Amino acid sequence: MPTNTRSKFRGSRTCGGGTHKNRRGAGNRGGRGRAGHRDHRWSHFLLAGQVHNGKNGFANQIREEVEVLDVGEVDQVAEFLVQAGLAEQEGDLIAIDLCDLGVEKVLGGGQVTHALKLTALAFSAQAKEKIEAAGGQALTE
Repeated sequence: MPTNTRSKFRGSRTCGGGTHKNRRGAGNRGGRGRAGHRDHRWSHFLLAGQVHNGKNGFANQIREEVEVLDVGEVDQVAEFLVQAGLAEQEGDLIAIDLCDLGVEKVLGGGQVTHALKLTALAFSAQAKEKIEAAGGQALTE
């Protein structure tokens, strides 16, 4: 009847690993973590499909995410905002408070066809120029 050959080593100091100095550290298992991913653990790389070559770049700890919107997109939805009650018609101008909509900065992408009176925390120079060229106003809070 077959027996488990490991059981005779249970309770001993080395459990069949030779002297107590063997099996120390990470050398007996090919390194720690992703060590050898391009050498002796190449099959792991082939399965995962990526080579890790250390750290790259840095993460800016003081980066601030700013909600931005192009002035052309505001122009496209201006009439819908008036119908929805999120903007007001003031004569020829359509007044929109973008801070209420969660937009902090207006960028200059797109075309402006309506006369808009926009209120935001900041405007790019190109956005301000396009709004005023169409007969509108760019107001900052």
